[in-house]
Amino acid sequence: MTEQHAPGQYRLFLVDDHGVFRSGVRAELARESGMDVVGEAGTVADAVAGIITAAPDVVLLDVHMPGGGGVAVLRGVADRGMDRPPVFLALSVSDAAEDVIATIRAGARGYVTKTIGGPELADAVRRVAEGDAVFSPRLAGFVLDSFTGRSTVPEPHLDPELDSLTPREMEVLRLLARGYTYREIAEDLVISIKTVETHASNVLRKTQQSNRNALTRWAANRQIG
Repeated sequence: MTEQHAPGQYRLFLVDDHGVFRSGVRAELARESGMDVVGEAGTVADAVAGIITAAPDVVLLDVHMPGGGGVAVLRGVADRGMDRPPVFLALSVSDAAEDVIATIRAGARGYVTKTIGGPELADAVRRVAEGDAVFSPRLAGFVLDSFTGRSTVPEPHLDPELDSLTPREMEVLRLLARGYTYREIAEDLVISIKTVETHASNVLRKTQQSNRNALTRWAANRQIG
């Protein structure tokens, strides 16, 4: 059985499909006391295998990745039956209610957005490691509403056009709906502008919208953004 962490010391594992973002998180946490990054992964399969091997205290988990995203990582680790499973803290660009609820239902202990600063992230790690539930402002309300039956989030898989979008296309759709330019989306998602243009074209085609203005209205009608 894995040893318990020393008081004030936390072993972390980073899961995100963007290497540049993982490097940034490492750099931020290196400035904080007690944060020891013991591994990282950019795919679901590598994440599950790495978490089993490294046996961290806390996993910082991206929500949208190819192969099933954060939920697939949570389920994959749960299926392996670790003696002392880690605590999962979602760290995502998305603050959409459906993402928050799905991730918490799959087993995450908290959910914060990527706008969080290094000190606040380290504090969130400490809190979830010690048993607290941690959420970025307003996200806790989504979870409370979901578990008390007051959620207005639609049930999944009821919108064929939305279901046809990949996780990355959903991220681009949400940012487009918020009025981000292609350049701002590229910077936020750490991808090229050309890749953003490709995703945006796919989103327009799959949602059968003729232009960005129509897409924004379409997204607003579905409370996306």
